[in-house]
Amino acid sequence: MSTTVSTPDADETCAYCGSRIFDHDPICVRDCDDGCGSPTYFCNYACLSAHVDENDLTAGNACEWSPGE
Repeated sequence: MSTTVSTPDADETCAYCGSRIFDHDPICVRDCDDGCGSPTYFCNYACLSAHVDENDLTAGNACEWSPGE
């Protein structure tokens, strides 16, 4: 599987708050459990964190780590 890296448009907006991502500290996220689909852009880590919390995206993932396993 390969992923193409590209720079988003200058007017790309945050998936969470709608702000222009390049006015802040942008983050690109892909769901690689679903075929590495289209990237989703967030203007900063706060918006990404809020999106993750509101959509319960940590349930069943690697949030619990046991070094002995």
